[in-house]
Amino acid sequence: MLPLDKDGVPYDEGAERASSVEDYKVTCMQFINDISSDYLAWVDYYKLPPDEDKRRHDRILATVERTNEWIAKVATTIKGVDVAMNDGIQKMAESTAGYPFQIGVFVNKTSAYTQAKAGIIDVNIKSVGREGRRVKLGWHQKNQRFLINSTVKDITIDESNIVEGQEFDTLDINLKMNAQACQPRDLISFTIIAVEVKDGEETESRGVTTIIHIT
Repeated sequence: MLPLDKDGVPYDEGAERASSVEDYKVTCMQFINDISSDYLAWVDYYKLPPDEDKRRHDRILATVERTNEWIAKVATTIKGVDVAMNDGIQKMAESTAGYPFQIGVFVNKTSAYTQAKAGIIDVNIKSVGREGRRVKLGWHQKNQRFLINSTVKDITIDESNIVEGQEFDTLDINLKMNAQACQPRDLISFTIIAVEVKDGEETESRGVTTIIHIT
């Protein structure tokens, strides 16, 4: 059950920004469609080899479809629509940049668009560098390892078992996300940064964004 306000409808801290959730969904779905053109244009600008060009185009177009599906069918509040929309924007940016080395983030063995029960959620991160290069966890910002955007506050990822700067031939680490404050139908979007390292120097850094539907 979602927390209810005095009128018996879900509390929505963003409700003052739109006349209704349904109207806001339409606006945000159109925005996702519109902004995808900018990301596709950036891919065209890079003049990539045909296979990579197609891969990035396909990922962006798939993100538009899935994001709008989540906005339409999964989000139930204006805040939820924001989380789903921003998740899609983040994913389109990541697809535009491409993935020069392997990275995967999994919740319940599923990537990108996932679901879980409220509580402590297991997050599995895998990464392998190219041609013998090593990999490590990076930082989203100088003082913020993970980017987290959620319909509720107090969502955290435990960093206690992360050794700062530790490099791996094959990264395979399990982290615990504290989502005990969530209720069914809440949404959590989070971004993990992986870094490829050669001879102690960082060569590439990429983010992977995942959204969780609390069921």
